[in-house]
Amino acid sequence: LCCVVDQESLLVSTMKVLVGVKRVVDYAVKIRIKGDKSAVETANVKMSMNPFCEIAVEEAIRLKEKKSAKEVIAVSIGPKQSVETIRTALAMGADRGIHVTTDMRTDQEVQPLAIAKVFAKLIEEEKPDLVILGKQSIDDDSNQTGQMLAGLMDWPQATFANELTFGDDGTISVKREIDGGLQTVSASLPAVVTADLRLNQPRYATLPNIMKAKKKKVDSKALADMGVDVEPRFTVTEVSDPPTRQAGSVV
Repeated sequence: LCCVVDQESLLVSTMKVLVGVKRVVDYAVKIRIKGDKSAVETANVKMSMNPFCEIAVEEAIRLKEKKSAKEVIAVSIGPKQSVETIRTALAMGADRGIHVTTDMRTDQEVQPLAIAKVFAKLIEEEKPDLVILGKQSIDDDSNQTGQMLAGLMDWPQATFANELTFGDDGTISVKREIDGGLQTVSASLPAVVTADLRLNQPRYATLPNIMKAKKKKVDSKALADMGVDVEPRFTVTEVSDPPTRQAGSVV
C-alpha cells in the first residue's frame, strides 16, 4: 500500500489567522460634528464594521475554505457594542472572537501604536501564523497599524494587498496596489498583510450563520489589564466640516 502526502498542505492546514475588525460609523451615514467641535458625533448613529476590515475577514475565511488555514480569530478593540462587530465576523465565517474592552474613543484616543501593541500582546498568546488587517479605518484614516505591528514583531509585511496566494515553499505572494500599478512581493510566515479595496468582495452573512454566530466563543479582555501602554501620542484639538464648495461658473 502506497500513499502520497502533500507536505505543503500539512503545513498550511494548521495555520491560524488573526484578523482585526473595527467598529466605525457606517460608511453611508452623513457625518455630523459635535457642537463643541471635539469629535465626530457617534451617539444614536448607525455603526458597522470598517469596510477594509470586512475585506480582511473575507480573505481570512477564503483561506480557511481553501484548507490553507485551520482557524480564523476576529479581534476588536472598543466599547461593549464592539462585540456586535465581532459577531458579524463570526457570522461571515470566523471561528471565534476576542474583544478587548475599553471606553476610550477608538477614533481618537486608542491610536494606531496602541492598537499595534495590543495585537502584539495577543500574538504572544495566540501564536498566529498570519495577521490580516484592513489597510486603514474610515474614521481616522491613519493607515499605520499594520506597519507598526510588523515593526514591533519584526515580521515581514505586505500592505495594500490586491491578491494573496501561497507559494510552493510555504511563503505568501502578495500583489500590492501602488501609485504606478501593481507590485508583487513574497514573504515568509509569520507575516502581516493589510487588505486593500480590490482584494475581494465580502460576502453577506446569511440568517442561519447569524444564528450560529451567537453560539460561537468570544473572549473578553480589559484593555487596562493587558499591561500595554496605550497613552495617546497626540491630541485632536478640533474637528470641523470641510469648507463648502463654491458654485461653479460657466466660462
